[in-house]
Amino acid sequence: MEIILYLSVAVIAIAFFILVISVMKTLKSMGTTLDSVSSTLNGLETQLQGVTKESTELLHKTNLLAEDIQRKSEDLNTVVYAVKDVGHSIQNLNNSVKKVSTSISSELERNQGKISQVVQWGNAIIELKDKWKQKKEQQSSLSDNAVQNQPAPTEVQSREKLVKRARSYNN
Repeated sequence: MEIILYLSVAVIAIAFFILVISVMKTLKSMGTTLDSVSSTLNGLETQLQGVTKESTELLHKTNLLAEDIQRKSEDLNTVVYAVKDVGHSIQNLNNSVKKVSTSISSELERNQGKISQVVQWGNAIIELKDKWKQKKEQQSSLSDNAVQNQPAPTEVQSREKLVKRARSYNN
């Protein structure tokens, strides 16, 4: 029985030795893994610092860009207000032109009779002038043969008709 006890203690010692060796291998493997994780974390920390620095620079540039956009937006607002004022001015000008054209149109309609009289008087004057030129030309061509002081009766009658026509337009 003693042997069994010694054998049991020996088996327990061997099992404990195997257990210690297994735990050492596991701890060694875990140490290697932890070293790898540590180096990876160091690399990540360095990269994270770079990313943080770049993010800070990007945020700074974004703020500068936002300020620039704000300034330009304010400048553009000035231009928009100026264009809006020009639009109002053009609209006012259009309204004024409409009023003037309406006024002129209504005055033309009210004075249409007078205008037609003026046109008719103008036509009568032009006819008189043309006849006077014709008479002058006839007189200059006849001045070689004889001097004529009095107009022909047909010319007097046509002048009288023109004067009567002009007078009838006035009434």
